[in-house]
Amino acid sequence: MTRIPFTRRDMLLAGSGLAGAALIAGGSGLIAPLRAGGLEPTPTMRGGANNYRAGAPLVERIGGGGFLMTGTVRRAGDGAPLEGVRIQIWAHTTEGHERDPESHGATLTDANGEFRMDMPQIVPAFGQPHGHLAYDAEHGRGGFETVFLRPIMASARETTLSAHFVLKPV
Repeated sequence: MTRIPFTRRDMLLAGSGLAGAALIAGGSGLIAPLRAGGLEPTPTMRGGANNYRAGAPLVERIGGGGFLMTGTVRRAGDGAPLEGVRIQIWAHTTEGHERDPESHGATLTDANGEFRMDMPQIVPAFGQPHGHLAYDAEHGRGGFETVFLRPIMASARETTLSAHFVLKPV
């Protein structure tokens, strides 16, 4: 077996490296990267843009309500909440099909980056109860890439659905 000799100098160099790592870690003993990657952007979901209607109106609610769609919008990287972002929502509901203009509406996020929309109960379309949501750069406040979401509910009996956007700056 070959033995690798350690000199006093090798030990001092190794020790200074560990001391530097401790400084980077802030004394916690955990070595952390100097620069974190941050919050990753939300990718567009397959099928999310089905029956999208560009520029759907801002509304207080869609139809008679009874089902609550909620979510958040944050900036990729630092995760900061985004206020005043326009999110369009549409779905196949007890009052209409997702292609019907009356089944579409848009809302704006509040200071915490949160949105909510009261709408009719979502019912299965093509065997799945699901909603559609979009941040469209052309009809939003701009500065971010367009994202379409199509979250699926676990059961058609659920009365809420949440979707969260992390938008990538352009």
